Amino acid sequence: MDSPTFLYIVLTLSPIFAINLVTGQFNSFTNNWCSNTTYSTNSTYQSNLHNLLNKISNDTKITYGFYNFTVGHTPDRVHSLALCRGDVPVNTCRLCIRNAATLLPQVCPNNIEAFGYSGYCSIFISNRSIYGKVQDLAPWSFGNNQNVDPKVVGFNETLISLMSSLQNQAASGDSKLKYAAGKTNLTGGGGQMLYGLVQCTPDLSRKNCMQCIQKRLDELPLCCSLPSEVNMVQQSCFLKYSTNPFFGNVPDLPLSSPPPLFPSEPMNNNRSTPTEVKKTGKSYIIPAIAISIGVSAILTIIIGFIMLSRRAKLRKSWMVQFSKDEIQALKSLQFSLGAIKHATNNFSDDYKLGQGGFGSVYKGVLADGQEIAVKRLLRNSKQGDAEFKNEILILAKLRHRNLVTLIGFCLHGKEMILVYEFVANRSLDYFIFDPLKRQSMMWETRYNIINGIARGIRYLHEDSRLTIIHRDLKAGNVLLDAEFDAKIADFGLARLFDIDQTQTLASKIMGTLGYISPEYALQRQVSVKSDVYSFGVLVLEIVSGQRITSFLYEENQENLLSFAWRNHTEGTPMNLVDPALLPTISSTEILRCIHIGLLCVQHNPIDRPTMSSIDLMLSSNSDILEVPLQPAFFMNNRLPSMLSQWNNDTQSTNTSGGGSINGVTISEIQPR
Repeated sequence: MDSPTFLYIVLTLSPIFAINLVTGQFNSFTNNWCSNTTYSTNSTYQSNLHNLLNKISNDTKITYGFYNFTVGHTPDRVHSLALCRGDVPVNTCRLCIRNAATLLPQVCPNNIEAFGYSGYCSIFISNRSIYGKVQDLAPWSFGNNQNVDPKVVGFNETLISLMSSLQNQAASGDSKLKYAAGKTNLTGGGGQMLYGLVQCTPDLSRKNCMQCIQKRLDELPLCCSLPSEVNMVQQSCFLKYSTNPFFGNVPDLPLSSPPPLFPSEPMNNNRSTPTEVKKTGKSYIIPAIAISIGVSAILTIIIGFIMLSRRAKLRKSWMVQFSKDEIQALKSLQFSLGAIKHATNNFSDDYKLGQGGFGSVYKGVLADGQEIAVKRLLRNSKQGDAEFKNEILILAKLRHRNLVTLIGFCLHGKEMILVYEFVANRSLDYFIFDPLKRQSMMWETRYNIINGIARGIRYLHEDSRLTIIHRDLKAGNVLLDAEFDAKIADFGLARLFDIDQTQTLASKIMGTLGYISPEYALQRQVSVKSDVYSFGVLVLEIVSGQRITSFLYEENQENLLSFAWRNHTEGTPMNLVDPALLPTISSTEILRCIHIGLLCVQHNPIDRPTMSSIDLMLSSNSDILEVPLQPAFFMNNRLPSMLSQWNNDTQSTNTSGGGSINGVTISEIQPR
C-alpha cells in the first residue's frame, strides 16, 4: 500500500469539476489514488467489485448523498464509501456517483483499493473494513494561481476562524450528513467575502471528524500568502475555501435509468439470427420453433395461473392484517420458502447457529453469495401474526451500520421466518463475561463497541424517521461482526413514539433483569431515558467484565452500580476495571466511560443525558462532565429486592444471561 504523502499543488485552472452541464458527464477525476496491490482479472474480487459498483450506480433509495455498500465475504469482500457534497441536489449527486463508479475502474484498473474525487462527489473502495474509520492514505491540496489581495487584513486569522466554526458544525452532524458551509467578511477587502465548506463522511464520530478536518487545517501554509482558493481532499473529509461563491448553486441535472455498468452475463455474438436460420435451407425448423414457442407460452400461462392462485390462498390469511401501503412496502422483502430452504440446506442441523425460546437460527447463503441469518419461529410459539407483523414493519424502516439489518421475511402456510444479515461473531456477552475470552478483548476493542452502541441508540432515538425505544438493550442483544464492530439486535420489544411524545405507560413490563430502569420497573413509564439507563449498565459491564446480576458481594450487599458509585466517590474507580485491561489500559478514556456510565444510571430520568450528548462525551475528552448523582437501586442491594416486587407479574426476555448467536426474539410490540 502506498505510504501517506501530502502534495500541495497550485492549478492554473479555476474550475475543479470538469462536468458538462448539458450531458452530465465528466472526463476525469480532479484527484484519484490507486493502491499498489492488485486483483486478478476474472477473479471473485473483481466480480464482487463489479456488483458493488452496479449497486452504487443504480441506487435510487438513498437521498442524503452517502453510500456505504459491501459485497461478498472475506477474503474477497469489497467495501465502499461514496459521498456527495452536502449542497449537491439528489439527481446531480446520483449522476456524479454513477459517473464516478464508471470511471474508477478505468483510472485504477485491477487495484484493490482506489479513491476518486471530482468536486461534487467522491468514491472509495477497499478490501478492508473502512466504515467509521479515518482514512489517511493520500491527502491532496490544490488551488488557483491567484494569491489573496494584499489589501486584505488578517486573512489567515479570518480563514482559521471561519473554518474552525464550520469544522465544529460539520462534526456535530448526524449519521446521514456531516457538512457545513458559510461565509464571512474580509477586512480591507472592499466588501469582499470569504466562503468556506467543510465535510466528513457521516460514518465518522464527532471526534474523528474533528481530527480529520484539523489535520487538513494544520497543513495550510499559514506562514506565507495563500491562494485565493484552495481545496484539501482526503478519503474521509475535505474542505474548501474561496474568495468567490461556490456552494449552494449546484444545478439539478436530469437523471436517466442506465443499463448496469458491468453486465452479469457477457453478450454472445455467435447466436444465430432469423436470417441465418432461413439460410440453412431446413424449412421445417421454423414451424417446429413456432409450435414449441406456442406450447411453452400456454404452459407458462397455466403454471403462472396456478402459482398465483396458490400464493393468493397462502397470503389470504395474513395479507388482510396489513394495509395497502404496508403490503406495497413489504413486497421487496418477501422470500419464497424454497429460497430459504435452499440457502439453509433445508434447515440442516449443520447450519444451525443456535436456538431460543421462539425458534431456531440458521446460517444461510443466498444465490448471490450473501450470507444470512435465518430465524425460523416455532409453530407452537406464543408469538402471533400481529407481533410478527410489527417486527417486520419496524425493522424494515431501520438502516444503520450499528443495527442488525432485516433483509426480508417468509410467510408460507404456518411457516413464519425472518431473514437478517449474518454477523460473523457471537454476541457481546459471549466474550465479555467469559473469564478466558475477555482476555483477548483489549480496551480499544471495548471502547469501539461502546461507541458503536451509542451511535446505534442515538440513531433510534434521534436520527431515524421514527423515534424508537429499544427497551431491551443488553450485552446479549449486541452482536459483533468480523471486525468486532457492534450491531444492536432484537427489536421484539421496540416501541414507536410520536415526534412530540416523551414517554408512555407500558401495559406490560417486559425486559431483562438488571437492565430495566426504575421508573419502568415500578411505574411502567417508558421513555428514551429507559434506553439510556440500560446503556449505562452496559458500559459498566463492558468496563468491569462483570454482569449486573452477578456482581454481588454477600458481605457488603453490593451490586455493580453501588460498587461503581462507591469507588467513584472514594477516588478509586480503577477498582472497577477488568484486571485483563490493566496492563495496557487508557486510563483517561476508561475513567471517562465509568463517569458516563454513572450519569446514565441516575435514579431520576431527567438527570440522565441524551444519547446525542453521550455521543459527544465519548468523542471529546475536553468537555467537562457533570457530577453524577447516586445511581438507582443503590442502597442495601435493592436491585434484586425491588425487581422481585413485579417479577411474578412480568415477562423477561432473558434471565439466564446466556450468549446468543444472531438471535432476534419476537415479543409484544405496541406501536403508537
